[in-house]
Formats: sequence, structure tokens, C-alpha cells
Amino acid sequence: MPRNYLLLLLLLLGIVLSVQGSDSMFMKENKEKSAVFLSPNFVLGAGSVGNKWYYNIDFPRGHIAIKEFNAEVVDEFGNPVPLHETYLHHWVVIRYHAPKDTETPEENDPNKLSFKKNIIVRNSGICNNLGQYFGLGSETRRTETYVPDPYGIEVGNPAEIPEGYEERWLVNVHAIDTRGVEDRLGCTECKCDLYNVTIDEYGRRLKPGYTGGLYCCYDETQCRIRQGFNSIKRSLYLRYTVKWVDWEDSIVPVKIYIFDVTDTGNRGNNSGTACKVEYEIERCGSPGVDRNSVCADNKKTSVVMPNGGYVIYGAAHQHSGGIGSALYGEDGRLICASIPVYGDGKEPGNEAGYIVGMSTCYPQPGSVKISDGETLLLESNYSSTRTHTGVMGLFYILVVDQLPTRSSSMPIHMLHKLKSFNYTWVLVFLGVSAAVAVVVGYVRKKDEKEGGYQQL
Repeated sequence: MPRNYLLLLLLLLGIVLSVQGSDSMFMKENKEKSAVFLSPNFVLGAGSVGNKWYYNIDFPRGHIAIKEFNAEVVDEFGNPVPLHETYLHHWVVIRYHAPKDTETPEENDPNKLSFKKNIIVRNSGICNNLGQYFGLGSETRRTETYVPDPYGIEVGNPAEIPEGYEERWLVNVHAIDTRGVEDRLGCTECKCDLYNVTIDEYGRRLKPGYTGGLYCCYDETQCRIRQGFNSIKRSLYLRYTVKWVDWEDSIVPVKIYIFDVTDTGNRGNNSGTACKVEYEIERCGSPGVDRNSVCADNKKTSVVMPNGGYVIYGAAHQHSGGIGSALYGEDGRLICASIPVYGDGKEPGNEAGYIVGMSTCYPQPGSVKISDGETLLLESNYSSTRTHTGVMGLFYILVVDQLPTRSSSMPIHMLHKLKSFNYTWVLVFLGVSAAVAVVVGYVRKKDEKEGGYQQL
């Protein structure tokens, strides 16, 4: 091809790139935003526990739709900390309304939210004692939390904030330093004998038979370390990344529902303290356990969904030893199954023996519907080759009341994709293709007159 025609094609390519640049600048005005924040620091030494509550944390402000929330523990240099050094038992993020110009509580006490006229803005249910908007544990780094388009978690709506109040957020971080401990798994499962604990954080004696769980690894408790082991205390942080878009009418708001396999009293009225949050797994062959059964513990409970809708996301939360959880409809249909991912290395996000991720469900929009008042079945499965204490079997789902309005007979999942498709690129591509076709055609005609085609 003659040099001047090659230059022409390069010029067309330059036009494409300039269109891309200007188009990107234009689209950024109302596109997804992202910000990275750090919690206040917490200091841990070998075997120590931090269970901190931080109020009025940094968070995106305004009327927005949250699209994603991720978190991990990092050191003072910003390096991710592996689970075999600091185990992230859990973190939860709670939304609340506080009177304007009031001071942020400094005390490390979640009950402070009930004072000074603070109002917790809970999720949609069904456990009153699980009011968080977001929350995970060791699986944080490799569990998807993205809310697909055109959906979003609506926050900051001025119409929902009482006069004289403002919206704030708090985070609870529960981390256990397992460097140099005698029994790493036992420390992460909060076995009471390893912590030498007989009373809870409020000074109340533990119930008979309680051998491990949250009541034994509260803030500033100490798990037993190997004799002679010394470690340097270090400052750690929860680094969390929030993605969001400004609210607009085309966004479909989602509701957050959290189920607990220990729920024993739900009848559709928010079961409150009937959700016990944690439970114990008995080892195969223990007294009272069927010796002929497979070494797996299967715990089930029925929960009533007060208000139904369409499921657009689902994921479970389990501890080490977990082998999967599932949520079923009243007719036995599978709503979502979530399976743990175990690490097989040493690097953060792939720590051997730890759950480093949970599989998630993103049903095709409209394919999974829960009816108002439907009774769901939740099951949580753990390996029982050994005893486990303080395990959890939570399940998160995002639900919408109504699907986006169909504007044609096209399947709704295709409408979602087309809605976010950039048609400018189609026009640019067609324009460039046409221009190239004209140039090539011209060159061919010219070459034919001059005695044949040239090698490109």
C-alpha cells in the first residue's frame, strides 16, 4: 500500500483514539466512582485479640447507590497481612443516623448506638441482631460483592434522614493475632480454655457447656502462645474499598436480607435474638453422634421471608471446616448454593487451610423469585472430622421488589447489557470500517490499472 494511504489509515486511527478519550471523559461524569479508606489503627501482639467499634468512619456521602464493598487487613506500610498471622474473624459495616454536630463516641462499646439519640438503619431482616449492610470474614479477599446493573444499594436519601440528623457509618473489626500461638485453629475458633476465659466481656459467667465462641475472644483477650515466643506489636488497619454511582431514577434499589442457620424462632416478624449467630460442630464418633454417618454436620432451619421479590445476588459466610451452604424455596427449588474456596499457599488471599473466598450467585434477572411469606430452608454444612467451636452459618441475599420495565420483547438480561453498551463505539467502528473499505477499494483499482496487486 502506498505510503500516503498508510498515513490516511493512521490518521483514521488517531481519530478513533481521540473519540475514545473524549467519550471516556464525557462518560465519567455520571459513571462509577471508587475510593479507598482506612479504619483507625488497632495494635496487636502475638495471641492478642482486637474487637473494635469505630464510629463515623470515612465513607462516600450524598444520595448514592453502592455497587461494591471490599476490605482486608493491612499493616502500617499498606501491605496485606496474611490470615496465618492475623486472622480476620469478621468485619461488619453498619449505617446509622446521628444528630448533627454531635461528637463521635470514643468508647469501644456497640451499645453506645442506643444512646445520644443515634438511630441504627438496619438491613431488611430477618434477624434483629444482624443489622449490618456489609460483613464478611476470612473469605473477604476472594468473595465477589458487586451489585450488577441496573441495581444498587440506595443510601443517603435526604427524604429518609430525620430532620436535624445526618447519615453516618460505623465498622466493627474482629481480628486475632495468631503468631506464635500453641493452637492456631483453636485460637481462631475462640476456644475458651486457650483464652483462659470463664466470664464474658460484661463480667457474666459463661453458660455451662459453652466451650468456645465470641464470648471467649472479646477485645483485649489473649490466646495462649508457645513458651519463649516473642513478637513485636504492630499497628494494623482495615482497608476498605467502596464503589458507587450517584443516585438516579433509572437505578433499581435492592434490599439486603441476612439469614442465620441458628435461627429458631422466625415466623416472619424479624426474629431478633432467636438468631444465635454461632454454634458448635461435634466430632464424628462423639457420644450422641451417629457413628455410621459421614463425617459432615448438616444443620438446617426454616425461615419465613416477610416480603418477597427477585433474587439478584447470594453468598454464604462460613468458618474453617465449612463445606458449603444453600438456600432453598418452599417447593424445594434451589435459590442459591455458596461453596467455600480454601487456600493452598502462604500469600495473602491464598492462605493454606483457611477459607479465602465464597462462591456467589448472580441469577439471570427474573429467574429466581421468592413469594411474600414464603418459608425458606437454609442449610449449612461443615466437616465433622474434628470438633469446631464458634462456627457461623449466615446467608446474604439481595432482592428487588420489581424488575426493570421491559421496553420490548427482548429478554431483560439483554436489555441490561444493551443499556450499558456504548453505541458511540458502534458508530465509530462503522465509520472507520467504511473509510478503510473506500481506501482499499481505491488502491485495488489503482493497482489493477498499474498491473496487479502489491504485497501488503
